[in-house]
Amino acid sequence: MSFTVFTDACSNLPGRLLTQLDIQVLPCSYTLDGVPGVFDGDMEKFDSHAYYDKLRAGAVMKTSLLNAELFCSYFRPQLEQGRDIVYVGLSSGVSGTFQSANIAAQELKEEFPQQCIRLVDSLGAAFGPGLLACMAADLRSAGNTAQQTADILDEKVPHLLQFFTVDDLNFLKRTGRVSGATAMIGSVLGIKPLLWGDPTGHIVAHSKCRGRKKAIDAIVEMYRTRVVDAQNQRIAISHGDCEEEALELGRRIREIAAPKELIICPHEPFTGSHVGPGMLALFFFGTAREI
Repeated sequence: MSFTVFTDACSNLPGRLLTQLDIQVLPCSYTLDGVPGVFDGDMEKFDSHAYYDKLRAGAVMKTSLLNAELFCSYFRPQLEQGRDIVYVGLSSGVSGTFQSANIAAQELKEEFPQQCIRLVDSLGAAFGPGLLACMAADLRSAGNTAQQTADILDEKVPHLLQFFTVDDLNFLKRTGRVSGATAMIGSVLGIKPLLWGDPTGHIVAHSKCRGRKKAIDAIVEMYRTRVVDAQNQRIAISHGDCEEEALELGRRIREIAAPKELIICPHEPFTGSHVGPGMLALFFFGTAREI
């Protein structure tokens, strides 16, 4: 029995990949300076420069959780066609959306008891769920069932590493990632944190670096020491409107261990509002996350 791969608009995937791999996206709602909008998840349609310029100017982005009704409205038609479902979602450690998916899945399992509905908590953000959704599509093409695919993804989640740095600590301060005092001192001293998705799916500080160059060097070092089997994996870099640095990061990791495919594109707007302009992130599979 075939299955449908779902993810949501926070997964950072370019439209070409969504089409090529046949990945279905649940849209995300937001307000930007009080004006409502909906993002369909296609990063090739996202005007990142204009968006991050608005954040630089003080625009306020507010995001909404995906509710259970939305999940049901997207999942039910696939189940009615006899298709199983694998959904890869934003970390339960940073959003309540995954809980909404669970509520919807329980309801739908009662309606469709013979079909498989599997939810995979990426314990990550942006390309965290994005890369796993791509892997799910690859596994489907290789002939795996929904059950087999989700089992493999669950095994891969602890090995999906996500390291990033930010340019302005005040964006992290607004969401409680750092205190006001830390943001102020860090800004004065030029401290740039190296952040990561920890084993529980929370975004936390991994280490502190003096200056942006050293922070980017630290990301490169994480890749050098922790990547596994680069030549057989899809790796991704996202950025908050700092494309030149993203391209340079891509050049450096290719020199260390060239991946099968490297995706470089702007960071999606939802978690992008928490990390701000100048965010630079690297996503890859490697040694297991450890506290």
